[in-house]
Amino acid sequence: MTDRDPARVVLVEDSVLLREGLVRLFDEAGYVTAGAWGDADDIVARVRDARADVAILDVRLPPGFRDEGIRAALALRAALPDIGILVLSQYVEGVYARELLAGGDGGVGYLLKDRVTSLDEFTDAVRRVRERGTVLDPLVVQGLLAARPDPLSTLTPRERDVLTLMAEGRSNASIAQRLFIGVGAVEKNISAIFAKLGLEESGTEHRRVLAVLAFLQR
Repeated sequence: MTDRDPARVVLVEDSVLLREGLVRLFDEAGYVTAGAWGDADDIVARVRDARADVAILDVRLPPGFRDEGIRAALALRAALPDIGILVLSQYVEGVYARELLAGGDGGVGYLLKDRVTSLDEFTDAVRRVRERGTVLDPLVVQGLLAARPDPLSTLTPRERDVLTLMAEGRSNASIAQRLFIGVGAVEKNISAIFAKLGLEESGTEHRRVLAVLAFLQR
């Protein structure tokens, strides 16, 4: 992102206080808030008209406060695949989250409101989603893993640790730092993971995350 090309962001959040606070945050971060709404009615037309780069949606929105937001995210993903989607919620909706992440093209994220600990962290997530990255809260990853029978029984404990950090969207260097091992050891673990799961390793971070999540859907 450059000053000449600020990200155009739209926000769907029913809480007025949170919505207005995020709009101010976006302004301070140099983003253009192209739309901010309390419901997801006609969401595809609204986002298309706003020429948005990233759409940020709560999961539970009017009128039913069940899954309107994430279903709107899926509709946006289908109709406008070039737009980044960032789900911001208090809840992990496992079935819909897997469906949202299954496309394989990146540009998606799922964060839990109560676990966003800094404004820099949040604006960085928006940036990464805009740049076709994948941003997942660790609890979302755990929820996705727990929602299905464990298909990872052949992995060693170290390989499980590496896989969890991969699914968070971390780089090899970041994984090495978190686990206090060398980058070469991370690469060997990743090779073993893909071999055991029957998956071909991809050269981009978000594709390897989505490959793992696609496997979990089988």
